[in-house]
Amino acid sequence: MRIEAEPYEYSLNFPAAALLIIDMQRDFLEPGGFGEMLGNDVSRLRRTIEPNKALLAAWRAAGGLVIHTREGHRPDLADLPRAKKIRGRGATSIGDPGPMGRILVRGEAGHDIIAELYPAVGEPVIDKPGKGAFFATDLHAILRHRGIQQLVVTGVTTEVCVHTTVREANDRGFECLVVGDCCGSYFPEFHDTGLRMIAAQGGIFGWVAPSAVVIEALARKAA
Repeated sequence: MRIEAEPYEYSLNFPAAALLIIDMQRDFLEPGGFGEMLGNDVSRLRRTIEPNKALLAAWRAAGGLVIHTREGHRPDLADLPRAKKIRGRGATSIGDPGPMGRILVRGEAGHDIIAELYPAVGEPVIDKPGKGAFFATDLHAILRHRGIQQLVVTGVTTEVCVHTTVREANDRGFECLVVGDCCGSYFPEFHDTGLRMIAAQGGIFGWVAPSAVVIEALARKAA
């Protein structure tokens, strides 16, 4: 399937592609969560929900593989580096009680994926302790066992977990298409720059396209 993208057309081999949705978690996107507690405007992330819903519905209807990620740590915090725990010098940090349970701890309410994009039965969920989805996870093994060569990437935040994952995937030989309006940041300038960095220099990390053209390509496939 041909998809108009930056810096040039992306050729999507659907049977060898997966939709990878990064960290659409309650603590990051919902009012009253950890993200808002830090002083962020969560509406800047919530604008990605509807485009992601539309893309996810189209991808599922086409029978494609969907993978979700969540950033968070073991309840005993054994996988939490001290440097990450203390970074930011906040009064409340990872592992402490927060608005939706212990902050970024697996199994807590705030750690889970928002209801609008909740994983369907059989869709893998990758729990990652870092920013990148490949670090200390079995994502690479899942992709290789499924014969996946391409990743269509969405989620939050653009400049942190999305960017880190795309960079990791690029080094592992995966072709990444980042869906711009399905990604978001608390800082609009970081979002815009992050997308430009991916497509710079002839696609140094991958391609960027809006959700509408991806959905249109999926519709053509189904026709």
